Amino acid sequence: MSVVTIIGRGHGGTRAMSHTLAASGVFMGTPQNRSGDLLPPFALYDACRVLARQVQWRGDLTWDWSALRGDMPKEFTDLVRVFLRSVLASDAAYRGWKLPETTLVFPWIARLFPEAKFIFWVRDPRDSVLAAHKTDDLRDFGIQYPPTDDVRLRRAISWYYQDQLVKATPKPDNWIQVRFEDFVLRQDETLERLSDYLGLRLAKIRVNKEAVGRWRTDTGVHTFDFLEPAMQEYGYE
Repeated sequence: MSVVTIIGRGHGGTRAMSHTLAASGVFMGTPQNRSGDLLPPFALYDACRVLARQVQWRGDLTWDWSALRGDMPKEFTDLVRVFLRSVLASDAAYRGWKLPETTLVFPWIARLFPEAKFIFWVRDPRDSVLAAHKTDDLRDFGIQYPPTDDVRLRRAISWYYQDQLVKATPKPDNWIQVRFEDFVLRQDETLERLSDYLGLRLAKIRVNKEAVGRWRTDTGVHTFDFLEPAMQEYGYE
């Protein structure tokens, strides 16, 4: 029995992966919304806030996650199990879930489910900051960061924080990184790679190529200097 989950910031196109897994016979929990998010999300939101108590903001764009190596509170594990009750109760050969806020608790999710198959989903931050998501203001989840009224900057900081958190976490045994742009523009090739990773033949869903590079026609601010190293690492121009 395999457990699959998707790690990646909200408004990163993760719904495409969730819909692909569901169309391929993976039980993704119930109920879900149109984005393929497992609902209700509130127990996981609270779990995010429990983990955040162990995150120390060092000022500017620096956080200390070293305390996360300590014991996980029972409060956290209980909340996660409440959120995942339909998934954990399933006897499906492949089961999993998608909720972008899972990224905020990735260090402890990786410890709770060490044999799970993780799909790390990346999207160009210039597109990611164009629309709103629940994680835009990290303070809603107990994470401190430089205060700002600039909504786009908040989103960029959220993208950066989650990317840095993933980088600071020891990688699980089963880990694959996928760019949203590759899934859309090179779908067959990307599905083949994912199918080999999961040991499951994945179905092909309809994708919207216009979702790639929307920042090119955006008239607002969508580029931030502190994101440039990560953009280069992920192959964005």
